[in-house]
Amino acid sequence: MDLSTRYLGLNLRNPLLASASPLSHTVDGVQRLADAGVGAVVLHSLFEEQLRREAAHNQRMASQGSESFAESLTYFPPDSGESGGAQRYLRLVERAAAAVDIPVIASLNASTPGSWARYAGRMHDAGAAAIEVNIYYLPGDTGVDCSAVERRHLDVLAAVKSATTVPVAVKLSPYFSATADMVHRLDAAGANGLVLFNRFLQPDIDPETLSTVRTITLSTPTDTRLPLTWIALLRGRIRASLAASTGVEHAADVAKYLLAGADVVQSASALLRHGPEYAGVLLRGLSDWMSRKGFATLDEVRGLLAASSAEESDSRERADYVWALRKANYGLYEPY
Repeated sequence: MDLSTRYLGLNLRNPLLASASPLSHTVDGVQRLADAGVGAVVLHSLFEEQLRREAAHNQRMASQGSESFAESLTYFPPDSGESGGAQRYLRLVERAAAAVDIPVIASLNASTPGSWARYAGRMHDAGAAAIEVNIYYLPGDTGVDCSAVERRHLDVLAAVKSATTVPVAVKLSPYFSATADMVHRLDAAGANGLVLFNRFLQPDIDPETLSTVRTITLSTPTDTRLPLTWIALLRGRIRASLAASTGVEHAADVAKYLLAGADVVQSASALLRHGPEYAGVLLRGLSDWMSRKGFATLDEVRGLLAASSAEESDSRERADYVWALRKANYGLYEPY
């Protein structure tokens, strides 16, 4: 069974990627994921705020006393503007890339363009095969219109692209007024890949303590529906690679994403629940499914159930919506 594929112009042994998570926080963790069989590893994210805070601290430290004693400038190494967190991350990229024979993808988590984007080039120099930019921006200001939100995403992409020559993937949220148009604009702006989708933190409320509860819940297969829909609608309409993210728990979930048109499928929650070795279970299950269905390569699977045209996409979405509601109205679903 041939599971090989391409993503961001990279040759991968299979379409299963370990997405950014605590599992890729160390070299040992990356090695475990590689040994389990994944096609590539996305390292845990380096945050824009982390870079800004540490750079500002270093700048303050470097300026203290410099006017009184010229020799004080020698108290700091030539790259004193380099943050400690960034240095640790770059060392992780370098060591991880040297330790495994699969692509290591560095991850930047950001919400605004800025000088932090230069670290994309340093990640490349450290050995990253590609950069994934997770743009996490939830605009709560009622004075910010949709065009400003979209422009911010394009500006972040441009800043990262200008700092590196390796492929850049953008991880998006699904909450755009016109998701297809945003994807098209990112594609035209040079995004080599799009990861669908990011999940925003959705805090809960504890009525007993009268406080908000910030927690992160692992995804479940029901979370696949939205990215599955958009991948099926976008397949064949953009040049960028498509990566599915969220909700993968079983090999069937991987197969669904591929049938919709995904080039690769990312998983974090399932690997966190069951351990890195669970990647082998998912890959064996995918191979068994392909064998049962008579597929020899992923090219025979990919996009088999994608929408074939823009006009069909609109009609299909409306028809599916009407069908589901009518079925519910006539009591054809199980009782609530």
